[in-house]
Amino acid sequence: MSSSLAIYNSLSRTKEPFEPLHPGIATIYVCGPTVYGHAHLGHAKSYVSFDVVVRWMRHLGLKVKYVQNITDVGHLTDDADEGEDKIQKQARLEKTEPMEIAQYYTRSFYEDMDKLGVERPNIAPTATGHIPEQIALVERLVATGHAYESGGNVYFDVNSFAGYGKLSGRTDQAALQSGGRVAERSDKRNPSDFALWKKAEPSHIMKWQSPWGEGYPGWHLECSAMAMKYLGDTIDIHGGGMENKFPHHECEIAQSEAATGMPYVRYWMHNNMVTVDGVKMGKSLKNFVNLKELFGAFDPLVIRFFILQSHYRSPLDFSEAAIKASQSGFEKLQEAYKRLLESSEGKGQLDVSAFDARITDALNDDFNTPVAISVIFEFVKALNGALDKEALDADSKTNALALLDSFAGEVLGILKSRDELLAGESGESAQTLDEVMQVLLELRKEARANKDFATSDKIRDLLLQRGIEVKDTKEGATWSKKKG
Repeated sequence: MSSSLAIYNSLSRTKEPFEPLHPGIATIYVCGPTVYGHAHLGHAKSYVSFDVVVRWMRHLGLKVKYVQNITDVGHLTDDADEGEDKIQKQARLEKTEPMEIAQYYTRSFYEDMDKLGVERPNIAPTATGHIPEQIALVERLVATGHAYESGGNVYFDVNSFAGYGKLSGRTDQAALQSGGRVAERSDKRNPSDFALWKKAEPSHIMKWQSPWGEGYPGWHLECSAMAMKYLGDTIDIHGGGMENKFPHHECEIAQSEAATGMPYVRYWMHNNMVTVDGVKMGKSLKNFVNLKELFGAFDPLVIRFFILQSHYRSPLDFSEAAIKASQSGFEKLQEAYKRLLESSEGKGQLDVSAFDARITDALNDDFNTPVAISVIFEFVKALNGALDKEALDADSKTNALALLDSFAGEVLGILKSRDELLAGESGESAQTLDEVMQVLLELRKEARANKDFATSDKIRDLLLQRGIEVKDTKEGATWSKKKG
């Protein structure tokens, strides 16, 4: 492995050489989604960014153990210690079970990530699947005096942990103010103490037996319990959105280090937010950018390319003009790659080594994808210039393909496969067919909702006559081409 990889550590607020705790093995934990709605562009920025982190480390020869959780209980609507569980609230709105909501949106999340080329984590644990581990961690904190029970709730005593605030730089007063986002609870010793276990009211659906009565875990608890279970008491990298630095990650540090007496995370990484025309993206502002809607207008790899043109620690500003500019650049990259693939062998030469070194340096410098992409485009310009003169010799062509396959393909994931590119019109036709089918399935769905089953059946039968079979499932209609 190269020893020159440097990572900006949010804990030290400096770039540090990366040296894994266990030689040759990197352990990474990234906060996953709370599954109560479809994924949006903010999710894409976070998980595409950390996907490149994982891909680059594997490229350097490290064995990466990557854990990304699914929050399917315990994340409250105000992100503090009061409010309603986001998943239970959505279940009430959709008149269904919370677990059905969680599983439906979990599947939706992975469908979107797959389209973006985001590789699956090694382990994707759920909060509901690790209730015993969370209860055990709370018991450990109560036994050592770092937590206390009050009226069926269990709180972490912030004053018992001297390091509280070291990640975010928050003062005690700032922490207290965060704890005061809702009315101060009378059963807390201090307003800044945070919930480890919550007492469930009779109407609460998602609840479990515990030593403190029926309840459910606090939001912060799950990540500590699952990270330490699968990666050990001390992990190399913990990632997540900048908005999670406080209180979520600060609370993780406190409860984990108080329980083990060991450093919890060696390198903290935080990706920046997404803005829309310069304004922070959010549901309340109605400038929310849903990935499924974006994919209807743009190739998902164009979205990935757009994201990686911004550094993970920089804000990503979404606009239609910016996406279209990215689409143009993305297409130029695919065209150059296809031209190289289809080129014959000649006597032309192209020195690839200097470009290779510069891209490597950029990615070793805190995963600087925008610089890496700019160098790739300098290479594309040189490549096109060389091919304009004469075909490349065997070594130059091999080295040029290796550079694009390795960096644009394997690491950045912004290159279509050779088969897809060389398919030409057939590949485009497949995409067009998929888009047309989505329209037809939507029309059929509306007909069924209006109890117009005659029209619904007619659409299905006409498609079947043309070799396309439609099946109705609990998750909605699917289609496939009939074999034979």
